[in-house]
Amino acid sequence: MMGRFGIALLLVLGASVGILRGQGTAAPGAIGDAPLLPEYREAPLPPAYGGVQVRIPGIYVTPVVNAPFTAKVQIVSQEQLPDGTVRVRKTVNHIARQSSGRIYNERRQLVAPTFQGEPRLISAHIYDPSTRLNTYLNPVTHIAQEIRMKQAAVAPNYGTTRMGVGKNPLLKEEELGEQALGPVMLRGIRRSRTVPAAVSGTGKDVVVVDEYWYSAELEIYMIIKHNDPRTGEQIVAVSDVERGEPDGKQFVVPGNYKRVDETPVD
Repeated sequence: MMGRFGIALLLVLGASVGILRGQGTAAPGAIGDAPLLPEYREAPLPPAYGGVQVRIPGIYVTPVVNAPFTAKVQIVSQEQLPDGTVRVRKTVNHIARQSSGRIYNERRQLVAPTFQGEPRLISAHIYDPSTRLNTYLNPVTHIAQEIRMKQAAVAPNYGTTRMGVGKNPLLKEEELGEQALGPVMLRGIRRSRTVPAAVSGTGKDVVVVDEYWYSAELEIYMIIKHNDPRTGEQIVAVSDVERGEPDGKQFVVPGNYKRVDETPVD
C-alpha cells in the first residue's frame, strides 16, 4: 500500500507512477542496509529550489557501478501568478545508468498539461566515471562539449539532515520515516525554512517547504517536492523504472554532432 503520500503524488501527476518493472527489487526494510559507495554513504540533500523557474532542477543520477536502470523523470510545476491564477506546466526527462556507472541525463521544455508527445529536448548530459569525461549535447547547435574532470565526480555535498538543526531557528529539518512506493522503499526528509516578514515581500513570515524521498537501492532521490506560498509548487518524481542494462545508443554522441574539447588547460 502506497499510503497517503503516494496517492497524493499520483493525483498531482495525473497518472500511475510505475516503479521498478523487472528484476532486482529490494526486500522490505532494506533501505538502511543497502551497500553504498563511501562517497554516497550519507545521501546528500539537493540544493533548495529558488522558487518557480524556467529551469527546474531534475534528478541527480549518481555514477555508481552495478546498478543499471532506465527511467523517466516527471516534473510538474504549479506556478502562482500575481493575479491569483495558477499556471500548470509539465515535462518528462529521460535518465539512464549503465553497469559501468556511465550516466545519461537530459532537460526538456516545460509544456502545457494538454501537450501531447515528448517536449522539446533542451540539452543532454553523458558522464563516464571511468574516463571522467562529461559530454554536454546541444540539439540546436549540434555541438558536443567535452570536459574531462581532474577527479571523479561525487554527489554534491549539500549536507545531511543533521546539518543546521539547532543552529538556525529559521531552519527545521525532520525525518519523515520510510514509505513504500510500489516495491521500492523510500526514506523521507522535510526541510522547512522560515522567511521573515521583513524580507518575504508579503509583510508576514513565509514558510518554504522542501521534501526529499530517497531510494538507497538506486542511490537517487525518487521524489522531490518544493512549496513556496509566494510562487507555487513543483514536484519532481522518478517513474517507469526499468532495471537492467539500458540501450547503449543513449550514451553515444550522434554522428551529426561536432565534438569540442573544452577541458581547462593547467
